[in-house]
Amino acid sequence: MAKITRLSSVFLGTWRAFAVVFFSLCALAENLLTIPFLTRTKRLRARTIWLHRWSQFACRVLGVRVATRGSMPRSGLLVCNHLSYLDVLALSSIQPCAFVAKREVAGWPFFGWLARAAGTIFVDREHRFSSTAVIDLVHDAIRGGSVVVLFPEGTSSDGATVLPFKSALLESAVQLRCPVTAACIDYAIDRGSVSDEVCYGRDMTLVPHLLNLFFKHEIRSNCVFALAKTRSGNRKQIARELREEIVSMRS
Repeated sequence: MAKITRLSSVFLGTWRAFAVVFFSLCALAENLLTIPFLTRTKRLRARTIWLHRWSQFACRVLGVRVATRGSMPRSGLLVCNHLSYLDVLALSSIQPCAFVAKREVAGWPFFGWLARAAGTIFVDREHRFSSTAVIDLVHDAIRGGSVVVLFPEGTSSDGATVLPFKSALLESAVQLRCPVTAACIDYAIDRGSVSDEVCYGRDMTLVPHLLNLFFKHEIRSNCVFALAKTRSGNRKQIARELREEIVSMRS
């Protein structure tokens, strides 16, 4: 019986790896053949819709079951805690959205390609988060009808706590005066450790971590959304307020 279970697990993981690679190549072809020919104003929205469809497929293939409480906003900024690269799949599977990410992500295997194809807004750490160019890109995305997702922790964590927020990333909330929604994401698995096998951080290596996920029967993601608010105060005040709100949502 144990041997049959192991063989079943190997088959599942192998099939998932093949399906993700094959259909990702198909999605890339679709992206390259259609989106570059759209006008600039329509391009980002088309990329977020493309990522939404791809994420829904990837969640089904990888056994990621996404449950929600509250509603994701249709536009504005969405500020969320950050546990894993799966956060992007889970949030984008709910509805089309654009993401702000550190520039290092662009060089990641597989997910770097996905992020670039999806129109991710890349920023250099710390001093570039509040640059005019980044704020203009965020503004254009919101004006085009997208919700823009920020992970102000600046890196993913093991989920034990919500890391301090980097307030520079929230300068866009101050300058744009747009609605900002706090969100909280967490995961559960039947066997194994969420902090070691789903969360991605510390000295983990991407490819082995991803391959291990292929063999998980099911990963449950729970996304909680607060009501959107127009925040007042400077970016440090907004960062503290949002972090406290997300910490309370987790407890």
